[in-house]
Amino acid sequence: MDLIRSLVMAGVLVSLVGCRSDTSSSLQDPQIREPIRIQLNGSNPIASEGVLDRAEGPLRFTVGHGRHGIGCEGTTFEEGVTPLGTFQVNAILSNDRFEMDPSLVEQSGKTEEELRETLFTNMNSIDFKGDGETGEYGIGYISLAPVPATEQPFRFNTYDGVFRWYSFAIHGTNDETRIGKAVTGGCINTGQLTMGVLLDTVELGDEVVISSDSPCLP
Repeated sequence: MDLIRSLVMAGVLVSLVGCRSDTSSSLQDPQIREPIRIQLNGSNPIASEGVLDRAEGPLRFTVGHGRHGIGCEGTTFEEGVTPLGTFQVNAILSNDRFEMDPSLVEQSGKTEEELRETLFTNMNSIDFKGDGETGEYGIGYISLAPVPATEQPFRFNTYDGVFRWYSFAIHGTNDETRIGKAVTGGCINTGQLTMGVLLDTVELGDEVVISSDSPCLP
């Protein structure tokens, strides 16, 4: 009986060690996050749609895109053209959230604290359409960098006396009637409720895949 008891205890200890090893390994594995997928429809912009996978089920949302069309994958960003391809979130900006790739903070020439306090407010104070309305990024701005990296024309600058930044992004709007239309300066726009969910969900480094069955501009 003593021999049997010893063998059983040894088996239990081996099992416990194995469980601990597996748990430790799983904790070290990075969490796999599904990319946000956006499908653009050049001939029928209202059918352009994004999908965000969530534990409670996918969120499907309507998006708008560039007024001059859809750019092929790997192209340099041009005003009014929404590029296709795989992108990585490199900044998340809103009134109460600031996250930015450290290399971008360095490029800005300002401290992270300065950017956190003023950047999104400054960006959202500009009236791009010249109609007297500001807040054209709505409640948030999620910047996207192409993967693999290609040269892009985005720089920190001063516009109408206001320090700001410009990039390719998913952002909100101050006019919900613009959603689902080809009217933007090239960015993806979406409604306030969707932006609220994205701002609560998206993290730096997340992937966004933008595709289309429509012809693209080289």
